[in-house]
Formats: sequence, structure tokens, C-alpha cells
Amino acid sequence: MFTYGLASKCAVRRLSRRDHSSSWRLKEQEQVLDVLSEAMMDLGKIIYYSMIFLIILFSFIILVFISAAFKGSSPDILSISTKPIGNLGEDELLSCYLNTENPQQRVNQVTVTWEKKDLNGLVYLYESGAPNLKDQAAEFKGRTQLFSEAVTTGNGSLLLRNVRRSDEGEYTCAISSSSGGGKVTIHLRTAAFSAPTFTSSNSTLVAEASRWFPKPNVIWTNQTGDELEGSTRFTEGSDGIFSVVSTLQDVNVGDTYNCRIENNLVTADATVTGAGVLTKTFFTFSVASSLLALVYLNVVTCVVCIYYMT
Repeated sequence: MFTYGLASKCAVRRLSRRDHSSSWRLKEQEQVLDVLSEAMMDLGKIIYYSMIFLIILFSFIILVFISAAFKGSSPDILSISTKPIGNLGEDELLSCYLNTENPQQRVNQVTVTWEKKDLNGLVYLYESGAPNLKDQAAEFKGRTQLFSEAVTTGNGSLLLRNVRRSDEGEYTCAISSSSGGGKVTIHLRTAAFSAPTFTSSNSTLVAEASRWFPKPNVIWTNQTGDELEGSTRFTEGSDGIFSVVSTLQDVNVGDTYNCRIENNLVTADATVTGAGVLTKTFFTFSVASSLLALVYLNVVTCVVCIYYMT
């Protein structure tokens, strides 16, 4: 009996020790979990504030680019387009005019100065009621014109004839007059583009466009917007301008098709029937810039932040 009682006491002590050890381990695990939980909370805060910082940073960058885009411009001088695209070999009007309550009202003592960045000389100067071209750069001689009657109303728009690739760049139009003045910056881009013509024969539709630069892509779609497989051939001329011939087979005479010719600057959308009858052609011009890229990047960043924060 004594031996049995002693054994029982030893067993109880061992069980007590085990319970104590298990309780200690549970407390230790709880402490570890608490530490991990606090660490995760701290990490979450770091990620949250990092995302907020990135949003603020990208917003600041966008504001800087907007400021740079309008640097040197004045609300008193406007332009219909500050990023026009000139068609090579054709004429382009660079818009610049004085912002007045009455566009037809005459203004006095008008001086209009057109300059181009990194150009030795002026593009055009109009003062004292007449052109003053003694300091005009050689590459613009005989190719530029202002309209005297328009200048008297504060319109200093410049007609640039026979656009060349070398004409591409940043221009500044400055106007001073008795009614105020200022300046606007215009970035001229150059391209070559022409509307396609169509012929149809034996269920085959052929689109031809004589002048495109930079080299474009051609996309055919049916009347429901599904993309179709066409065959396109490009021929590069000595001036670097491409002619385009694109063929679409197995067309139905009664159906309508769309032929899109596009590069990074210009898009031509032509709607045509299977019989080769052109109904309409629209040109659209790119206004893409680094500012738009930044806006896109900022939007993506915001979406990512919201995703991770939720």
C-alpha cells in the first residue's frame, strides 16, 4: 500500500508538471502571436503611408508637368491647338490670337513675333503695320505669312507653307498691343497622311493610300466591330514616306466594312461597302504626351493602393 501511494503521488506530480509546462507553452505561443500581430499592424501602417506618399508624389509630378506645359504662356494669348500635326508637303496654320471680348474689334500698335527654339533668326516678325523680315531665318523665307487684316484684330496666326520634317519643334508666338499681350508655346509635329481609296472585284476589297509617315498599321473590321484578317503591303519612297495597299478577301457586297490606317500621330477611319463604295473617312490626331502618361501612371498607382488597403 505504501508503495502504491508513493507511486500515485509521483504520478500526480508528473501530471502537475506537465500541466504547468503546457500552460507555459500556451502563454509563450500567445506572446509570440501578439508580437507577430503587432508586427503585421506596423507593416500594414508602413504600406498604407507609403502608398499615400506615392500618390502625393505622383500628383506633385503631374502638377510640375502641367506647370511646365503652360510655362511661358499667357491667358491673354490663346491657340486653337498647341500641339498641331502638319501634313508634310502641305500648308499648316499655327494658331495664335489675342483673347479679347470682341474678336472683330480692332486693336492698335500690334506686334507679332514668331520664334522657334534653337533657331538662328526669327520665323516671322510683324510690327508697325507691316512684316519685318530682315532677321528671318533662311529656312522660312518665302514659306511664312501673316494676314494683315487679321493682325489688326489681334490674330497673329502663322501660315506655314510646304511643311517639312525640319519644321517640327517648339514655336513661341508673342503678341503685344494697346489692348494687352503675352505669348503662347506651340509644339508642331509632322507626319504624312492621306485618305484611302477603294476598289472591289471578285469579292476582294482593296484599299490604297499614297502617303503615310511614320509607317502605319492597317486594321480591317466588319460592321459588328470584329477584326478581320487582311493583307497589307508597304512601299517606302525615296523621301521615307510610305504608300499603303491593303487587301481584304471574301467580302460580301451588301456588307459594310471599316478600314483603319493609323500610326502614333494620325488615324484615318474609312467606312466602305463590299462593293467598294466609300461612305465616309474621318481623321483623328493624337494629343498624347508625357503628361497623359503620368496621369495614367497616377491612376494605376491609386488603384493599386486602394486594392492593397482594402
